[in-house]
Amino acid sequence: MKKHMRPTVADLLAMKGMRQLTMLRVETLEEAEAAERAGVDLLSVPPGLLQPAFRDAAPTCFAFPGLEYGQFVTTEEYLRGAFEALRAGGDAVYCAASLQTVRRMRDEGIPVCGHVGLVPSKATWTGGFRAVGKTVASALEIWRQTKALEDAGAFAAEIEVVPGEVAGAISARTSMLMLSMGAGAGCDAQYLFTEDVLGANRGHYPRHAKVYRNFAAEYDRLQQERIAAFSEFVADVTSGAYPAEPHHVAIDDAELKAFLDHLETAPRNT
Repeated sequence: MKKHMRPTVADLLAMKGMRQLTMLRVETLEEAEAAERAGVDLLSVPPGLLQPAFRDAAPTCFAFPGLEYGQFVTTEEYLRGAFEALRAGGDAVYCAASLQTVRRMRDEGIPVCGHVGLVPSKATWTGGFRAVGKTVASALEIWRQTKALEDAGAFAAEIEVVPGEVAGAISARTSMLMLSMGAGAGCDAQYLFTEDVLGANRGHYPRHAKVYRNFAAEYDRLQQERIAAFSEFVADVTSGAYPAEPHHVAIDDAELKAFLDHLETAPRNT
């Protein structure tokens, strides 16, 4: 693996309030490499993407592997998953588990990023997939959750689909790094999914997403090209156009004759 220099937790916390960081959710090594070359600061990654090739692709990006809520149950399972993710090349873990679990991981020195606002895995408690923090009671609950995460030892938290004024006020009053997904520019980082940035999502685009390319149309074009190529292959095999002379392995005439002569004298199956 190549030598690299990427920020530490201490470096990121020292940047709080200094400038807006950029963060993307990447799913492939190609996306990770593109993010690295584009100068993206932070990456959210599935744990399975963490491998030596990932760090070759993105040596300077700070990586948050996510410990998927529900895949782990006990605190011990979360701890094991976190240590495995850090050994594989992660810098911190994303975790939506209980404060007890966050506290235990912090006690072991594991950097933890929590989640407040709209938390998809727990959205039933806040009315489904919609903005939160639009009332005094809701905004105060997000503030309470933020302080609880801070007290439990989390160093960062994603704050999702919250009014920008609310998120900014909260970010200014916590020591944690606040990662905004649809929560305005008053936080410490702006976080989007690559499928939205690239226009690869064929379904609903969230309000906070900004689409910079139209990969869905390109995928459609490539699929039509794929079908056409496969159809031409079928037609060539049917007509005898494939395989042709350039696709054959050559053999010397004398060697071929000797082989065929040998077959003539070999016993035949009955």
